[in-house]
Amino acid sequence: MSQISELREAYRAVGRDLLKLLFFVEINAIGLRKILKKFDKRFGYRFTNYYVKTRANHPYSQLQQVFKHVGIGAVVGAVSRNLHELQNRQGSYLSIYDQPALPLQDPVVDSIRAAVDRLTHSTNFLNFLAQHALIMQDELPTPIEEQVDDQKYHFMSLLLNLANTFLYMVNTYIVVPTADDYSLSLGAAATVCGIVIGAMAVAQVFSSVYFSAWSNKSYFQPLVFSSIALLVGNTLYALAYDFNSIVVLLIGRLCCGLGSARAVNRRYISDCVPLKIRMQASAAFVSASALGMACGPALAGLLQTNFRIYKLTFNQDTLPGWVMAVAWLIYLIWLCISFKEPSHDFEENQVPRESNSEAVQDDALEEGLKQPLLVSSEDKQQDEDSERECDESEEASEESRHPATSIRSAYRLLTPSVKVQLLIYFMLKYVMEILLSESSVVTTYYFHWSTSTVAIFLASLGLTVLPVNIVVGNYISNMFEDRQILLASEIVVCIGILLSFHIINPYSVPQYVCSGLIMFVSAEVLEGVNLALLSRVMSSRLSRGTYNGGLLSTEAGTIARVIADGTITLAGYLGESRLLNVTLLPSLFICISSIVATCLTYNSLY
Repeated sequence: MSQISELREAYRAVGRDLLKLLFFVEINAIGLRKILKKFDKRFGYRFTNYYVKTRANHPYSQLQQVFKHVGIGAVVGAVSRNLHELQNRQGSYLSIYDQPALPLQDPVVDSIRAAVDRLTHSTNFLNFLAQHALIMQDELPTPIEEQVDDQKYHFMSLLLNLANTFLYMVNTYIVVPTADDYSLSLGAAATVCGIVIGAMAVAQVFSSVYFSAWSNKSYFQPLVFSSIALLVGNTLYALAYDFNSIVVLLIGRLCCGLGSARAVNRRYISDCVPLKIRMQASAAFVSASALGMACGPALAGLLQTNFRIYKLTFNQDTLPGWVMAVAWLIYLIWLCISFKEPSHDFEENQVPRESNSEAVQDDALEEGLKQPLLVSSEDKQQDEDSERECDESEEASEESRHPATSIRSAYRLLTPSVKVQLLIYFMLKYVMEILLSESSVVTTYYFHWSTSTVAIFLASLGLTVLPVNIVVGNYISNMFEDRQILLASEIVVCIGILLSFHIINPYSVPQYVCSGLIMFVSAEVLEGVNLALLSRVMSSRLSRGTYNGGLLSTEAGTIARVIADGTITLAGYLGESRLLNVTLLPSLFICISSIVATCLTYNSLY
């Protein structure tokens, strides 16, 4: 067993050496690409195409090492095969073909293949979808950290985490088709639906922070609190009809927002899911959100009934609250029975540091043996100064590895390109919220759509999320650079906004549906590419801790939703006839601003 363990570590060492080689080649490829871009810019001629075309297939050109990876594939296959056989060895085999191929087990091979994909600019649907979660990956873990991850991992707990994500998204969008009717039934204007929908986002701005901090100590407790808050909030939302109180309605939605545990959902995947399946778990997190976004309006369209039990009214306005209250009650019971709280010890992080410190001490000892026994006062002063400088540099490097401790410190870590990409994220969430939240009011005013028709329209938009990501992840992202897709998507969003304006009478259904589809689909493409770029350029200090990159992106998107819903309500004072154009003007302004910012930082986004 000891020999097998040593041999396995030797194979892993070979994998790490190959990974370092790939990083070296990747750095050279990026440097070559930047140099060729400078030539193109200075000469005003597409020199890059000529250079690559004439050198790529030349027998003495080293560009072949960048473009062709047949040898790397053979090494990866041998390393992965032998690692798997050593890990699960149950007997000898006459041939490697006697045992069927099994899924990859070792994370070092995953890292190598990811490096090859980055080098060739290739990606796939699973990678592209997983990047939507913005769960930033750390460096390759040590075997001790992998063992701890395996001990923390519990499949049923992960499933409950994903179920919380799905139910919360259903809860967010199930009220959209009926929010305007509910407001009218309580004596308010139809455009108050913006406040009703946005109240949940207002509370989420604050809940994301304390849930992220709470997840440092526990995952089970915040999930229980989230379920109880959503159970109470949906019950108040349903009872507001019989109380005839818009205040109770808003309090119910605020309680629902206080139960937003998306920060915990994302943090659980980052901390408690092993690296070898973390990408799949991240993709499942995004898929659960997209499915909940589509199921919410669809479920609201099915709840078209009206009856009373005792003094409680059950109709299309109150049934979304009652249905979600029952769903959260069932989830709470399931959570208490099946969730397993992972351990929160961090001893594994101390082991590598101790080993590193021992290595430093050994190096210092060897260096000390080479020094003369007697030194002059000037040499001694120089040694003290050098030691002081080394200590300061070590403290600075150690501080640079610490996570951000506040929103302000996290903001200081943002580079200009990251700020631009957060602005893009803000813009696309604002545009999508305007489109979704005011859909019931706009379609009722212009087209006299029923609640079922609005629900079908919103559900159809939600169902486009996964197909669009399949096309972009498998095809478009392999044909164009991310920054090109980013800029093109922003321009298409701007075109969709322009097509949505009510300029020509009459305002037709095809114009509204087509422009809304263009806006929504292009915003979905923009979100995936933007988050992919954001995960690459964001500081590694924002990959962990309370104030991480996922929290910053969540806050940016949530604030955008709050402002968008507030815009709908304020624009309602001008009348429903002006609602569409008035709400589209800020969307157009923010979109043009993001396009200008992208063009100004075009070179730094890649």
